[in-house]
Amino acid sequence: MEIEVQDVTMQFKKAKEEVFSLKEAVIQKLKGRRSYELFTALSNVSFCVARGEVVGIIGTNGSGKSTVLKIISGALLPTKGRVLVDRDKVQLLTLGAGFDPELTGKENVYLNGALIGYTKEFLDEKYEEIVRFAQLEGFMEEKVRKYSSGMVSRLGFAVATIRDTPEILILDEVLSVGDMFFREKSEKRIRSMIHGGSTVLMVSHSTSVIRKNCTKAIWIEKGRVQMEGDTDQVCKAYESMAGVKV
Repeated sequence: MEIEVQDVTMQFKKAKEEVFSLKEAVIQKLKGRRSYELFTALSNVSFCVARGEVVGIIGTNGSGKSTVLKIISGALLPTKGRVLVDRDKVQLLTLGAGFDPELTGKENVYLNGALIGYTKEFLDEKYEEIVRFAQLEGFMEEKVRKYSSGMVSRLGFAVATIRDTPEILILDEVLSVGDMFFREKSEKRIRSMIHGGSTVLMVSHSTSVIRKNCTKAIWIEKGRVQMEGDTDQVCKAYESMAGVKV
């Protein structure tokens, strides 16, 4: 097995009262007035991913899908349970993380690339290819706050997928970006990575994306695994619950 998730529970502290300023938060903390409740994002989640498998995770918004990916990649530590994986092999692709709206597109390529782990020399070499793939020629000196959401997504995707195929590829909703033509191009790039020998774990709201790409599916709802197994059967069960095919 490349990935083993064993009885993972993830809880977050959630403030009971809403605070509208930093000053108010500090005063409440100093006076001991702030109270918290525990929010359970994941509860005793277990599953395995074998080497070479392409596994899709589906579920409604807030079900815990992205939290699972962040724990596997090492971005979060679980409250209970453990994950067995060689994190040196893992590449997590999630769009737009680390983008600064006050920096230009070019500056964000280097910032985002550095956060992913790329060297400046690598980004220098791949910069023009990133710009061409994102279809942003003529816009790279503009601040990102002037970009549309589609432009930001295209740039994030281009940066995230420019590296050679890793041994373990984790994808967080990266196949839903841009217009129809860019989605076709991005799906083609991801499929080439998937079929390059990687073990793949992907999250998507789209059961059609899961059906098209995955050899197995896992349905997580309200922080619990509802079903795991054959892709089509799991997707049908999820669609029946959701009342719609997506």
